[in-house]
Amino acid sequence: MGKYKPPAERKHGKGVQYCRRCGSTDSVIQKYGIYLCRQCFREVAYPLGFKRLR
Repeated sequence: MGKYKPPAERKHGKGVQYCRRCGSTDSVIQKYGIYLCRQCFREVAYPLGFKRLR
């Protein structure tokens, strides 16, 4: 078996930002320190105090 090198610790970029609720790294909302993916944000936005503008 060959040598094993663990993945590098990420400091910048999409690999660092993850959803606090589901752990996804896709489309994470960082504004206001929310750190939720867009799907989780839609589920919990109203209880957090966000309202839809129509």
